[in-house]
Amino acid sequence: MIVRRARAADAVAILRLWADARSAAASTADDAPGVVAAIEQGAMLVAEERGTVIGTLIAGWDGWRGNMYRLAVAPEQRRTGVASELVLAGEAALRSRGARRITALVGRGDPVAMALWRSAGYAHDPQIARFVKNL
Repeated sequence: MIVRRARAADAVAILRLWADARSAAASTADDAPGVVAAIEQGAMLVAEERGTVIGTLIAGWDGWRGNMYRLAVAPEQRRTGVASELVLAGEAALRSRGARRITALVGRGDPVAMALWRSAGYAHDPQIARFVKNL
């Protein structure tokens, strides 16, 4: 398995993976323009095995903080270290851009995802509430 920055040619495979492994907490529609924009920003990472995309992570940088979300792993590849490798690669990418703090967006009712982020050293922040607005 390798973890790398996604390329435009990966967009279809990413959307296919998200169709199979999308978090129930994800609330915005997945579409090719959105995936391509994340790729063009250099934020989309993929885990690839034998030419197949088996995991994704968006590691975005806003110039102040890093944000990681859309961590998804193909169901048959879960619990094999794919997510952990993506998180480490995301941290390295954000650290190289100057991030000193990273926020991981996790569905509140997803105990598996919450356990993964805790095992990666992330702490739940009860002081912060997330407010969103779809445009």
